[in-house]
Amino acid sequence: MPGGRLTQQERQQIASGLADGLAYAEIARRLDRPTSTVTREVTRNGGPAGYRADLAHRTAERRVKRRRQAVPRAQQAPEQSHGRDAEAVREFEELFTTVLMASGLPKMMARVLAGLTLADAGSCTAAELVRHLQVSPASVSKAVAYLEEQHLIRRDQDERRRDHYVVDDDVWYQSLTASARASAELVAIARQGVAVFGLGTPAGDRLDGIARFNDFVTDILIRATEEARELFGRDTGTPPDTAPTDPDPATG
Repeated sequence: MPGGRLTQQERQQIASGLADGLAYAEIARRLDRPTSTVTREVTRNGGPAGYRADLAHRTAERRVKRRRQAVPRAQQAPEQSHGRDAEAVREFEELFTTVLMASGLPKMMARVLAGLTLADAGSCTAAELVRHLQVSPASVSKAVAYLEEQHLIRRDQDERRRDHYVVDDDVWYQSLTASARASAELVAIARQGVAVFGLGTPAGDRLDGIARFNDFVTDILIRATEEARELFGRDTGTPPDTAPTDPDPATG
């Protein structure tokens, strides 16, 4: 299996495969590359609909140039604990970031969450994130504020009253329960809309479908999340109130 960076010809093959509607796995098989390589390449360069081989190749060349220029400033890669390969760690962090972006997180938020998740301590100060990611303090500040709102990280203070941003073991539980709560609120609003527009009308029936679908999915999500917490034995505290508002009897 070939290693190293993608060539311009390989990127053109990726573009052709996307145009033909091929899955990432099939494109990767034809290139004799890991599927993750193709996934990362497409996700970071406009997605399936926006991928352009020439533009992606020029972007990759500029990225390599910036990294080479950054080496004298950083002087050397930070020493890795547990005897880890620094380059392998960097590559994995990049892959993990790409997957988080594919799940819907904006790029900087995905980079910060990946950095925190992969830190052995599970926490960093803003200054540590700035140094690790080589970005501005303002970028980190905006990213951590967003991640806190999404219940993906929390903020602690040490004995010197410095803020530390923390990824808990139950981060995905907290995030999923927050998502379930938002979905439950949508169900309640949709049912109110049914009362306003009336069943049997196009808008009323559409809102009723939204309420029924989200109510069903939310119920499954809540039960699955609780079962997973029990299965993995994590004490994650009391979940948010995710029960949807009782529907208006007149609307069902």
